[in-house]
Amino acid sequence: MPVTHPAAGPRSRPPLPDLVVSLAGALFVLAGAAGLVPGPAAVALAVAGGCALACVRLAWLAGAPPDPPTSPEPSAPAATPTGRRARRVALSRRVAGILDVAVLAAGLTVAVLPLIEPAHRLPVALAGLAVTAPLYAVALLRLPGRSRLSARERLRRGVDVAGLGVSLVFAGWVLLPPGRVPPAARAASVGGAVALAVLLVAALAERRRRPGAASCHAGAAATLGGLALLVVLLAYAAPDPAVLAVAPPLLAGALVTAAGARRTAAGERPRTGAAPAAWPGLTAPAGIAALAAGQHLWTVGEFTAPAIALGLSVIPPMVVREVLAAADQRRRAERLAASEARLRHLVGDENPPAGAAPVDRAGLVRALDRRAGGALLVVDLHGADETAVLDAPVLAEVARRLRAGAGPHDVVARLTDTEFAVLTDVGPVLAYALGTRLLVAFGEPCPRPGGASRIRASVGLAETTGGEPEDVLRQADLARRRAVQLGRDRVEWYDAYLEEQLVRRLDLERELPGAVARGELDLVYQPVLALAGRLPVGTEALLRWRSPALGTVLPDELLPVAADLDLLGELGRWVLDRACRQLADWSEGGRELWMAVNVTPRELAAPDFVARTATALAAYDVPPERLVVEVAEPAVAAELSTVVARLAGLRSLGVRTALDDFRAEHASLAQLRRLPIDLLKVGPHLVGPGADGQRPLIDVVANLGDRLGLEVVVEGLESDAQVAGARRAGCHYGQGFALARPAPAERVEAWFEEFPSTPR
Repeated sequence: MPVTHPAAGPRSRPPLPDLVVSLAGALFVLAGAAGLVPGPAAVALAVAGGCALACVRLAWLAGAPPDPPTSPEPSAPAATPTGRRARRVALSRRVAGILDVAVLAAGLTVAVLPLIEPAHRLPVALAGLAVTAPLYAVALLRLPGRSRLSARERLRRGVDVAGLGVSLVFAGWVLLPPGRVPPAARAASVGGAVALAVLLVAALAERRRRPGAASCHAGAAATLGGLALLVVLLAYAAPDPAVLAVAPPLLAGALVTAAGARRTAAGERPRTGAAPAAWPGLTAPAGIAALAAGQHLWTVGEFTAPAIALGLSVIPPMVVREVLAAADQRRRAERLAASEARLRHLVGDENPPAGAAPVDRAGLVRALDRRAGGALLVVDLHGADETAVLDAPVLAEVARRLRAGAGPHDVVARLTDTEFAVLTDVGPVLAYALGTRLLVAFGEPCPRPGGASRIRASVGLAETTGGEPEDVLRQADLARRRAVQLGRDRVEWYDAYLEEQLVRRLDLERELPGAVARGELDLVYQPVLALAGRLPVGTEALLRWRSPALGTVLPDELLPVAADLDLLGELGRWVLDRACRQLADWSEGGRELWMAVNVTPRELAAPDFVARTATALAAYDVPPERLVVEVAEPAVAAELSTVVARLAGLRSLGVRTALDDFRAEHASLAQLRRLPIDLLKVGPHLVGPGADGQRPLIDVVANLGDRLGLEVVVEGLESDAQVAGARRAGCHYGQGFALARPAPAERVEAWFEEFPSTPR
């Protein structure tokens, strides 16, 4: 079962270690507040766990081996999306090393507080802030994916920083105790307010385009804010319990920084077209200033003239921000209207068929109602890679190519922003040829300001004879969805079986999210036997989804849906955890078995895959040699170097590795020598006699396994003849219905009881 860390997708719960250190930190803070532990000691203990965990994660990211490019043309890897992703990942790992030092400096700053004299704590806090701030600045400026801001974006960003910064300075001014302000407190409050404003505005601006970078900015804001607050408290010689206030931001800052770095190190792809929301820049300064003013009035009762002037200075940036937001909204509306006008002209007014030229879905339905025969093509557009932008110039070029490719009496309509339709009078064969011509036309780069965009298309095709207009449109759209699922850049016909498949697919997509939380997943275990004595030596964990609505869903149907919904990580973590727990239960009962879990090359590429595997083994005290990680051989070639690196990392832990579905072809034999594996799993088709009376291929594979030091497992054995053939070839292990069927853990345990002992 695949085990992966999602780079993006549905929001998941915090990892267990984060929850543990957060709970421990809260307990230490409560102990300090109750007087059970001195304040500085409570802060040091509360922050230590989070900083240590964050430092370990960042050190792992910085030291993890880079994923090599998988481009078949090493002479120009940088020109491919894979090469660009590899550069971003390598840069983010270097940044992780700098962030590691920054988090370590912040943690050490509070760790030494209870060990030094109170008179020396303020200089130490100032030194920690002076070291941590530049490190964070260097790291954040080097994060990958940072785009060049236009003049208008720089102005908007500057206004947001000014508004938030002035409001934070005002809050610090009025919340400080009356009287003389110590120089260290003044510098920390003003500098901290400015730094918080810059970092928080950057985090808000990047949270949709680069969520990982936004988390790093937010973590830096929390950490530096906590250190600045520590300086202020020590400058005023605040009582020890007051120092407890710095623990939450420092603890949260360390964990959030590590989480953001891990996301960027996984190859986070910058998202285009994600404009930041305007409301935080308008409401946050006003809210902060109002709350600070209310607190000051409650405790002091009056404002000084400088405080009044500083509070009023919050208003101008808010007014400018409101004007900029209104101007941006007006320009977006104008661009959208212009784009719609161009597209209407291209797909509407140039259509010369008799009757009104249909354009936006209703017009197309009317045209379908008038047609007695022909076909409908629905064309869906996608960006070829992360650099592709489907903006107005590109869509206008697409519309021109549609009109050029369609016949003089065909109707071209726009259904959505990136979806078009072509209604033609020709028969099925010529309609399919039209769809193919459109794919070729869309394969050429689309010029746009600043470069060119490459797009991909999926075409769904349905005949219009004998169907209601809405039914024809629905059928063509179902065929289009099938083309998307099969890899895009293709034309697919509608048929009734296709509709059944897609309806089933929609049901799966609707029910699968939340299946883990609802407790609907289950594992069954198929024993692996030693062929010599037919004694069990291990099992393979197989996933089952027991859906109340859909029945039992097998992995072949489940996993593609999970991959499209970005749920493989959630399912994989559950499977690995459940498999290790079950393996621990069997080990306690004296059964020295190994457990096999399936993964894919995509999942092995996750930077923290090896670390998460080690964590799962340690959580249940499972010896690493009892776990076998399987990867399917047909999918290995595309990312061979990455797979080799990850499998080597697993073996360094003591985990055994296996190559599943070995095909015994020339390419398979060539790459077998490069893979660091312990077991080789082959199918029963190799057991039968070879062509022209030659010896079975299983003999060749078994001999190769002996020479390479690999154990061969023959899976899918369904007859005694196949079992005998596998044993005769020298294979030591077998798996299949002829030996034992997959079953729940309870039935497998009962089956184990039939054997007096289980070999290692």
